[in-house]
Amino acid sequence: MASSIDYSALRAQTLGSGQDEEAVTVNTRALIDKVLARYSGEWTVLRELLQNAADASATNVTVRFETVPSPSVPLPQDKSASAMLQHTILHHTLKTLAVTNNGQVFGTHDWSRLKRIAEGNPDETKIGAFGVGFYSVFSDCEEPFVSSGREAMAFYWKGNSLFTRRMQLSDSQSTTDTTFVLDYRNSTSPVPPILPLAQFLASSLTFVGLTSIDLWLDDWKLLSLSKLVAPGHDLEIPRGLKTKTSEGIMKITSVIHETAQLDAKWLSAVGWKPKAIATATDDSVKGANQPQSLRSFFSKFASSHNPAASSKTARKEKAAQALISDDLTAECRATVFLHVNTANITTNVGKNFAVELERATKKPPPKATKIAVLTASHEQAESESEDETSPSKLIDIFASVLPSGSGRIYIGFPTHQTTGLSAHVSAPSVIPTVERESIDLNARWVRTWNTEMLRAVGIVSRIAWSGAISNLRDNLSRQMTASGNSKVKKADIEKLLPQAIHLLNQYTFRESTPSSQVGVLVEEAFWTCNTNSSIEILSSRGVLASQHVRLATDELSFVEGIPVVPTELLQKASGFVQKLIEVGIITDVTTGDIKKELEAQALNVKQMIEFLHWLSHKAKIHEVDEVVIRSLLDGTVVNDEAEGKVLLLGTIEHFINASKIPGHMPTPQNTLPFKFTRGLDKDDLKLLGWDDLTIVPWLRFLIENTGGLGLLSSDQDITASLDFAGQVLPVLSKQWDGLSQSSKSTVIELLSTRTTVPTKMGMSRPSNAYFPSVRLFEDLPIVAVNAVKEKFLVALGVRKTIELDLIFERLLNTEKSESKWSHVDLIKYLSSVRNDIPQRDITKLNDAAICTAEGSADNQQRYRVSDLFEPHNELRALGLRIIHWPGVYRAGSEEGRFLRTLGIRTHPTVPELVNIVSVASMENKKTLRDKALRYLIDFFHQHGYSAQEIAKAPVSFLPVENSDRLAVPSRCFTNERTSMMGFDVLRADLHPHADKLGVKLNPPIEECAAWLVKNPPGTNREARQVFDYFSTRLNELQGRSLDLLSSADIVPVSVRASTAAEKPRKVRHLAPKFCFLGSGDRYADIFDYVDFGSTANSFLLRCGSKHEPTTNELAQLVVQEPARVFSTFGSAEKYLDLLTTLARSWSTLRKDPGLIRAMKSSAFLLAYIEYAAEKGSKTTEDNLDYDEYDATVRTYQLAKVDQVLVADDVVNYSLFKSNILAAPPEEELETFYTNLGAKPLSSVVEAIPRVGHPTSDQTSAIRLKKLILERIKLFYHDISRDQIKRDASWIEKNITFVAVNSLSVRKKLTNTNITHTEPINAVLGDHIKLGKVIYFISGSKDYFHVSQALLHMCLHRSKPQQAMILTTLLENDLHRLRARGYDVSRILKKKAADARVAEEKRQKQLDEERQRMEELEASRHESQSQITSVHGEEQAKMPGLFPDSPDRPDPSSRDLAIASQHDDMRRPRGLFSALQRTFGIDSHRRPSHQAHENPLAPQLPGYADDAVAQQPTKGTVNQPPKAVTSPSGLQKNLLSAIKSSRAHNSSGISSNPVVNEVKETQSFCDSRPAQNITSVGDAANGIKIFLSNSIQDKAGFMAANFSALNLFADILLVVATALYLPARALHIFQEDDSSTIAFNKGRALFFNYQYFESLHLAEVQQGKNSDAIVYWFVTMSHELAHNLVSDHSQAHSYYTESFIAHFFARIAEQVASHTPVTARAAPVPTTIDPPPSYS
Repeated sequence: MASSIDYSALRAQTLGSGQDEEAVTVNTRALIDKVLARYSGEWTVLRELLQNAADASATNVTVRFETVPSPSVPLPQDKSASAMLQHTILHHTLKTLAVTNNGQVFGTHDWSRLKRIAEGNPDETKIGAFGVGFYSVFSDCEEPFVSSGREAMAFYWKGNSLFTRRMQLSDSQSTTDTTFVLDYRNSTSPVPPILPLAQFLASSLTFVGLTSIDLWLDDWKLLSLSKLVAPGHDLEIPRGLKTKTSEGIMKITSVIHETAQLDAKWLSAVGWKPKAIATATDDSVKGANQPQSLRSFFSKFASSHNPAASSKTARKEKAAQALISDDLTAECRATVFLHVNTANITTNVGKNFAVELERATKKPPPKATKIAVLTASHEQAESESEDETSPSKLIDIFASVLPSGSGRIYIGFPTHQTTGLSAHVSAPSVIPTVERESIDLNARWVRTWNTEMLRAVGIVSRIAWSGAISNLRDNLSRQMTASGNSKVKKADIEKLLPQAIHLLNQYTFRESTPSSQVGVLVEEAFWTCNTNSSIEILSSRGVLASQHVRLATDELSFVEGIPVVPTELLQKASGFVQKLIEVGIITDVTTGDIKKELEAQALNVKQMIEFLHWLSHKAKIHEVDEVVIRSLLDGTVVNDEAEGKVLLLGTIEHFINASKIPGHMPTPQNTLPFKFTRGLDKDDLKLLGWDDLTIVPWLRFLIENTGGLGLLSSDQDITASLDFAGQVLPVLSKQWDGLSQSSKSTVIELLSTRTTVPTKMGMSRPSNAYFPSVRLFEDLPIVAVNAVKEKFLVALGVRKTIELDLIFERLLNTEKSESKWSHVDLIKYLSSVRNDIPQRDITKLNDAAICTAEGSADNQQRYRVSDLFEPHNELRALGLRIIHWPGVYRAGSEEGRFLRTLGIRTHPTVPELVNIVSVASMENKKTLRDKALRYLIDFFHQHGYSAQEIAKAPVSFLPVENSDRLAVPSRCFTNERTSMMGFDVLRADLHPHADKLGVKLNPPIEECAAWLVKNPPGTNREARQVFDYFSTRLNELQGRSLDLLSSADIVPVSVRASTAAEKPRKVRHLAPKFCFLGSGDRYADIFDYVDFGSTANSFLLRCGSKHEPTTNELAQLVVQEPARVFSTFGSAEKYLDLLTTLARSWSTLRKDPGLIRAMKSSAFLLAYIEYAAEKGSKTTEDNLDYDEYDATVRTYQLAKVDQVLVADDVVNYSLFKSNILAAPPEEELETFYTNLGAKPLSSVVEAIPRVGHPTSDQTSAIRLKKLILERIKLFYHDISRDQIKRDASWIEKNITFVAVNSLSVRKKLTNTNITHTEPINAVLGDHIKLGKVIYFISGSKDYFHVSQALLHMCLHRSKPQQAMILTTLLENDLHRLRARGYDVSRILKKKAADARVAEEKRQKQLDEERQRMEELEASRHESQSQITSVHGEEQAKMPGLFPDSPDRPDPSSRDLAIASQHDDMRRPRGLFSALQRTFGIDSHRRPSHQAHENPLAPQLPGYADDAVAQQPTKGTVNQPPKAVTSPSGLQKNLLSAIKSSRAHNSSGISSNPVVNEVKETQSFCDSRPAQNITSVGDAANGIKIFLSNSIQDKAGFMAANFSALNLFADILLVVATALYLPARALHIFQEDDSSTIAFNKGRALFFNYQYFESLHLAEVQQGKNSDAIVYWFVTMSHELAHNLVSDHSQAHSYYTESFIAHFFARIAEQVASHTPVTARAAPVPTTIDPPPSYS
């Protein structure tokens, strides 16, 4: 609706309405306070007054503080000036602040502006813009006074309004100055800190036009500041610099550089800190004893605090303060020099922009402005860093003047905004925020202006930089001239570095605060204002453009001609240099730069070494690739003046590796001399593309240049010079092991064919030379060279031995030798040269028969060494062939080791020993046999006999116990018990060595098992022995042997005697798997149990015997022989125990399908039937007599599964227990029977229900379904998920509940004529239209049958106890269930959530109704504006009558109206009376206060309330309207009354009776009976219920009336819904002796259940709800009217009737839709056709 309104037309209509106009008023005091709240900075008042002085072109300002003495602190005894000044600072308080300037006096316009807030200075050249700065004086002063020229103005307050008064001054009073006098508001203001004030004044003098400022405290002139500016000069704007800002608003036309001098003269009192000395003295104590603040705690982590430095500073401060405190009147002076670069700027803005900016600032934008950049000189910075302790240095007056860190933006005076660089910036045309402490970057037009101003600041800063760098260039020129240098030298640069570092740090940008955008804008303009990306900077070659300067991160002394940034500049001005890198206007030194420089000049040796080091390092860190390296090397030339050579690095391929080839050796021309690479790693040199010179090329170079034909001299000829060859061969020998095989072959090839080996007889070929160890002959050429490896010479062919044939020829030939050598002599010689004998000679010796044996007659028979044994006694005892060796034979000697090399035997083999034993046994040589066995045993491990498989020896050589026979190892054993099975046992003394002889402990288990099967034991004793033996071999029993023994009949079992007198016992054999071990207490009568002792039993357990039968075995037995087992047990309890065991193992049994089939066909199940002890007549229609339940006899019998029924229904079982075989009533057995296929009893009982007619009121059906859906979730909570067949949502969608007047069921046992008929409370049926239906008796309190019917359908298998649990949940309220431990919090939370949703819906409807009323009201006003009123507005209107009512009284009949007013008390009035008659409430016979009287109690007064107050109200809302009340106004009152209704939060109500006399009439009085009630619970819909404290059994009352209370709560909720009333505002109470139908308690509505029970309960239970709804609608309207009017007055009647009239249509709809109340229930047919079937 609102979107269609034309607000422009509506505004025009409003302005043209002709109504009186009114000016907007302002609370001046509040406005000034709010403005002052924006001024949070220090010295705000002085700043504004100084600014005003500057705007008035003043040159001098005097600031004077006047004080008053302290009333409590007397003057000091010391009357010196210093003591008096100290007393004034410490104890006086401020009285007046007077600020005087010598500027232009105020004109008429100035005086008028002074008294108008927010009318700023219209002069665009002035800083003031907002017109609120002067009002900062009200922060301390209540009534300021201004004197200027010949006039004065005083300010004063009247209430919250500020007034002024002006006067003309006389000649004696007038002056040329302007003075602001501010009297302090209170007399407690102390003297402000003087040093911060002095520093503020010093910074204020920086940019403004003032030249001096004086500060006075009473009669003491504390501070005098003055400023002098030297004549400036124009700075040249660099070419390529863009002087316009990016949006073209600002243009820099010129820049002037000036030097300013600031002088300060002050008293020492300015820097005096009264608490400094004490603080410094007690620092250590405070640090130890006082707790740290949170800020100081965290500052330890946020800053690098140095305790030692702090202590030193504290001591200096203490000393300075001590010096100052000696004389506070001592005079101090200081001077600073500043560089100021002031730019003249012209502005160019569009007309629209100018208008908008003027609207924001109250002045047009200036056509020209200035921007000044202030920096500190290098000399000033150095002087500030000097550590001086004089008061002038300690009292830093100019602390805020010199930009340190980051400068500030000055708009006349410093703001809180920093610039981001070490320079102050004065920008008077920048528009600040109102408090002038920040730059406004928010407002649209102001933001654009300020942004352009900040960009202009960046351009001016760049011009200032150019001027500073130009000055640096001039200084460098003067330095070079003074040094006499024509070129820039390193020393010249180093002298200028401090100045350059200072300059770069000044223009290093940092983050600005509080707005970082300011610094970003300035910095961006600084770096982007130049058309070419370059900036001048100091380099190693002077001041150059950055495009010609490089960054050298390494030392590049070998290319000194490249201009680079000095290292100290990189380190100490890193921020600026880093920015140069970021913006891309300076780069690192490139390889192109280096190549260009290398090609321009030749390197000397030192530069060459430095170049190689640099290049290898770059290659190592991958900063240059192979192409770049080759490019640099190809262009490099080295001038080796010492050698007189010139090297071209492009031709070099190798370098010398000193670890391989000495550096002094001659090398090829493509190899770099060693002196250049001495300090470089070989890996670094390889990165340059060079390889180290290897042995083979070097040796080839030496060989190819021999004989004087090459580059080498004769002294370096390896084939002719003994000395040079003596140097080369050790080098080759040292590298020999590291050479590859091919390299070795090449070396051998080069050296072996030439005379390259020095010998005693000169140079010789290697094959003709001998080692010095060869001394047999004197005429051999022996090698004469040192430090050469033997294996190297051997590889070359140098000989170490003489040939074997020559030795045989010279030493063994008798014809050529005087003495013949024996084989012993030959062995001794050969062993001495063993390592030098070639392998071919060793082979000859192995095959040669050169030795004789012991016992040979003439020692002429010779044998190979491998055919003989060593000469040891133990071998001689065995009769073996021994070598002939005169003297002592030592196996560890060189001769013994050499003989073993040739194969001499050290011991016989196993077959040889076995053969010795066997032959000795056959020859009856027992001694030799035993020696051979002993040798085998003793040397079993020593000679490695353990590696031979003696057990597989085919020869019988082992002696057997108790026999002279010999046995092979595989058929002989050491376990003596194996003899009972016919196996041989090794002789006892050899048992400890059985493992060595290959004899096992036992025969193979397969053979033993076969023997036992063939020879089963016949007695228990034999069985125990045999089984004990087999128990020792359990680990071996597996596979086929175990299967054989398990199924073989090897266990002897005694056959039971048929009679007790029979003594002989027969034995039968059973397989172990069919036997059980132990006594068998439970199943000994039906299974075979044996016991041979624990050891023997372990063997049987291994073979399949068990201690107890498995469930499958039990099942097999009981299925096959049920009768025998049952008779054997002789007790039903034991048999049931057996069945229970099977039931618990159902998961195992079900895996055997054959067993399950047998169980289903066998009559092994035990069932029972119950008979009455005293049989009566069989009347099928009789009901069951439960008193006779215990008088029964239970008989057990065996039956098949299809003969047994599971009693799943207690009621059915009690009816038919004498006619069925029932499963035992244990849950495990019932489940077992069911799993086997037993049917439940309910499946064979046919139930035929007889259903009566549905009741007309289905309220109970809806309530029952709601209750079930609520409680079934509690029931399901404790039920496993697999038991649930259908959940709550299925019940809600598929089951209908129908209340009927009668129910019974006829039950018949299938296939019999046995029937029973009995009444029932609920039954489940199927309906053609409704589907599943639960019929129940309306009003029944028993929910057992409901639970039973429900669970049969919702669970896979219901149990009687589950129906009892659900019954408990249905029959108890939530609070009682919670008391019993049920978790009902979720249900209660859901109820609360539903209530919240309902409340939100109600509130939404209420808002819609209010909106509709407002629209109607607007429409009504529009209609009334076009109609002229006929009747005067002064006529009174009766309450409840509308303007067009025909019953409206005539104004002329005033007396008649008064009379009729008295008649209204006796007869019905208006709409309320009509409704009473319509709804059958006859009220004209009773007084109005008894309109709701109960016929049963004629004296009940009706209603009581205390909603508004206990006294008659006087408000207009609570009075009947005195004029025609608009419907919308009335409706707003009604909705307000509804909305104000609330819940009663107390648990009880207790009040005394009250009687109020009503003053406006004399017809009745208000009576409020007492209440004494307590909350006891909630109805089903959440309405709270209160009971009288006189009711003793409250729980009993709630149980008896719970359904009726819920009906009453439903009626009240229907009415409340129609009235948009929240349910929480409704309450039910019960007081038997109360005369109150309802009452209003603090806007909480209470309704008496007693009246509902007496008047409407019976009708509501029958479905007749209309009378109850109407009655309680009127009652509720009555109580709602009390939210507006407390007493039963005429106004109350008016609002009651208004409620009824307004909501009548909605209540009529509710009456129609709630007949009956539960019309929401599914339609229920009045007849059941066809009859439902029971399931």
